[in-house]
Amino acid sequence: MCAIAGLLFKHDLSRNFNMTTGEALTEILDATLHRGPDSAGWALYKEPLKKDNLIRMRFLLTAKELTQIQKQEDVEAESKVEREIKKIRKQLESLNVTVIDEAVIGCTLSVHASYKGDILHLTRSFEKEMLPISIGESLDIIKDVGHPRELARKYSINNFNGSHGIAHIRLATESGVRPDTAHPFWACGFSDIATVHNGQITNYWIMRRRLERKGMAFQTHNDTELIAVYLAYQMSVGADLEDALKASLDDLDGTFSYLVATKDSIGYAKDKLAAKPMVKYENDEMIVISSEEVGINRLFPGKALETNEPAPLSYGFWRRNLHQIKDKKGDA
Repeated sequence: MCAIAGLLFKHDLSRNFNMTTGEALTEILDATLHRGPDSAGWALYKEPLKKDNLIRMRFLLTAKELTQIQKQEDVEAESKVEREIKKIRKQLESLNVTVIDEAVIGCTLSVHASYKGDILHLTRSFEKEMLPISIGESLDIIKDVGHPRELARKYSINNFNGSHGIAHIRLATESGVRPDTAHPFWACGFSDIATVHNGQITNYWIMRRRLERKGMAFQTHNDTELIAVYLAYQMSVGADLEDALKASLDDLDGTFSYLVATKDSIGYAKDKLAAKPMVKYENDEMIVISSEEVGINRLFPGKALETNEPAPLSYGFWRRNLHQIKDKKGDA
């Protein structure tokens, strides 16, 4: 099944809300855990690093997974982690990326770095050597195998109190249960674009080949990554987020409800069959999205809420610090 979650605070005002952004996203995932107990992930949008040309990068450490699987060989696994980190440092240095600081958290290496070049060129230069799961001025993707509450403690998710984020729990159906197959997915080569998704894109290979012919890059064979890359391509050739969401209803086949996040927005789209649930709640301060109403209720215990489910073949988006909110039907 899987479950998706999204939260955006509309304004830079004091919040009348008693949870951090990270806590709220984790509560939504925990409330819908029956939909996806295998892995969990968050795309968190943080304040840009203060100096020019500074970016956030997060890499999956494949050796770190061995530490979790083969605990009797911790020393050997840790030495593999060190070798892997050294390899990442060396590769980044060869590409004129200056590492400012780094930290190993869970099965990932978090890096703050200075880089003046093109993100897509950078990604293609190391995609066969390393596995970046996110790059951006604001975006930080954290994902791993396990339940959301456990992972939230492990990765300090609840300390995040930024403007917005999206999240996901997965029930594995077509690929193994590993950190690299967990959601969210980054739009490879494009800063600050991420997606989560419940459903299946049935014209995946047709769309992937089209995008590859246009110069787009992929890191996995996951159809959620396809959505991210598709939207990034649309915006790279001049479409705004609204145009890209609308176009996706025509171009993507299958049954899907997906969320996309950029550095200042959250958007959604639902296919014409609307077989994959999505519920949203909005007030003057925030927009909350969950696969089930129980996820939203977890944030407002004891309160009667006016929620609604987007119509079939519809899309919408919310941008920070704008009063106008989009919520539209696609072309029938």
